[in-house]
Amino acid sequence: MENNFSYIDENLRIIRERAGEAFAKYRASEEKVRIMAVTKTVAPEAVNYAVSLGIDLLGENRVQEYLSKKDIYDKSAEVHFIGSLQTNKVKYIIDSVSMIHSVDSLRLGEVISRQAVSHGKTVDVLCEVNIGDEDSKGGVAPSEVGDLIENLAQLDGINVRGLMTIPPPSDSDVFLGRMKELFDRTAQEKKSIVSMDILSMGMTHDYAEAIKYGSHIVRIGTGLFGARNYSNK
Repeated sequence: MENNFSYIDENLRIIRERAGEAFAKYRASEEKVRIMAVTKTVAPEAVNYAVSLGIDLLGENRVQEYLSKKDIYDKSAEVHFIGSLQTNKVKYIIDSVSMIHSVDSLRLGEVISRQAVSHGKTVDVLCEVNIGDEDSKGGVAPSEVGDLIENLAQLDGINVRGLMTIPPPSDSDVFLGRMKELFDRTAQEKKSIVSMDILSMGMTHDYAEAIKYGSHIVRIGTGLFGARNYSNK
């Protein structure tokens, strides 16, 4: 493949350097943080180039776009679905993604469960939390997380692995801290029914701070691939 994506080399070098510094300063050596390449509007050739540099986790936001690109992707990378997911779209992705980050209702969980069982598989899921109580974002309120997890844990074909959030860009540091507290408390309270080991938070503007507050997956799009071209869908 002809290398037209040298800017990705430099972007990834900066991301790894900043992430490494945050990890070394705030985290225990036995922990792990994964860098997810968020691929919304990004050409699959650019995504595959990032994979060739060692990126092994892709994040998909839109079902239709993902379906148009998935057969071109380097199959060595794991794919997670991170965007808002309509129940009628679950059937299109259930056989090709290994985790869904955006489960914010029992109804969505039930559909994922039925589809997973029909495909003979178990799908890892994260519960999406609206930590900033923002009208523009999905996710359950922090006070509702425990009930959602209890209900999801009773479904076949679903394995609750943790929590995901997109904190408000202002005071991000405060909300990342609150999310870490919620994650730790919930993992302890629900340890008899689920084994939660993943906290997914942090994007291009706050991934270093998210690592400080315990994130296991940071979701980076613009920081890796540059400004998105929304006309190229």
